[in-house]
Amino acid sequence: MSAPIFATLGCRLNAYETEAMKELSAAAGVENAVVVNTCAVTAEAVRKAKQEIRRLSRENPGATIIVTGCAAQTEPETFAAMPEVARVIGNTEKMQAATWNSLKAPDLIGKTERVQVDDIMSVRETAGHLIDGFGRHRAYVQVQNGCDHRCTFCIIPYGRGNSRSVPAGVVVEQIKRLVDKGFNEVVLTGVDLTSWGADLPAQPRLGDLVMRILRLVPDLARLRISSIDSIEADEALMGAIATEPRLMPHLHLSLQAGDDMILKRMKRRHLRDDAIRFCEEARKLRPDMVYGADIIAGFPTETEEMFAQSLKLVEECGLTFLHVFPFSPRKGTPAARMPQVKGPLVKERAARLRAAGDAALARHLAAQVGVVHRVLMEGPRMGRTEQFTEVSFGSDQPEGQIVTARITGFAGERLVV
Repeated sequence: MSAPIFATLGCRLNAYETEAMKELSAAAGVENAVVVNTCAVTAEAVRKAKQEIRRLSRENPGATIIVTGCAAQTEPETFAAMPEVARVIGNTEKMQAATWNSLKAPDLIGKTERVQVDDIMSVRETAGHLIDGFGRHRAYVQVQNGCDHRCTFCIIPYGRGNSRSVPAGVVVEQIKRLVDKGFNEVVLTGVDLTSWGADLPAQPRLGDLVMRILRLVPDLARLRISSIDSIEADEALMGAIATEPRLMPHLHLSLQAGDDMILKRMKRRHLRDDAIRFCEEARKLRPDMVYGADIIAGFPTETEEMFAQSLKLVEECGLTFLHVFPFSPRKGTPAARMPQVKGPLVKERAARLRAAGDAALARHLAAQVGVVHRVLMEGPRMGRTEQFTEVSFGSDQPEGQIVTARITGFAGERLVV
């Protein structure tokens, strides 16, 4: 019999949890299984999950197909109806040793309930599945899960539950272990990272966690934070941006749109000017700061004038890395019931946003020529700057180490040494 095969769809948090499931399934002795960790962010993500399940079933005849993740949590009946699927497991259950112990027999069918998906809104505890060293050259540390907000386009709170935080002491101890293992960079991840601490005693903020990590783990070379909601950036976080060179000058912002009416219909907590003001303030504190951003094209009721506001935001915020999402209605969300923009127009607007993003990235790359950067090597000839820009080298470098190099040019989306 063979060890389970894992397929991960969606976000970095899902990838982190797949690593934890590998440990749990190995400890339980699960064999001859295929585990698909799904994403629910769009209807297209669910379609891709079903496609992946069918493909893996064909390629692994006789294997037990186990489906988990956000799509399994939000619509378990969809996957339970697939003849290929033997088990559907929720996001809470997938992190419990008892679940995997119940799956260790090769003949799973009939041994346990086929669908194991409980009410995730009732979950209050923080992650009990911390792993050391996910990622080959930078380590990802989950410090938060779930979301208390209800944006009208988003199904994720129903897949992840309410916001809950990993205590700072637990996070610090894990990062110390990762540094002892030789990791030079750690990335803090979560579903709604800037809500970290709201459920903890004294209600600390994300900036407090960042400052505590940098103070108590002096040997950590680089700390990076993943996607944040800029309107929730606290004073301590802004202070860290201004004073802590080990906090990387790269922020990925959950902006979603550049028009105030669309932002209100999305039920976002910021307006256009808030986003612009934050980017100006953070760059004033840290002149080498670069921004990535999520932007949705073709949200319901979006007119050409409203879309133009999103397009202009790329330049007005000084965005460098764009993640563009063509809107697709997600069943169960308020936005799915709003007047929809026609599909071809959504695609055309997404293409225009991506073109603006490509131009912004090209400007950033050109500005780096001649600049000396400290690059974390992710492979023998590829690494990333502190601003998270990819760099190609002409000769082998020590993997996992930080090397100093002068940029001589760029090709495609990478800088060249």
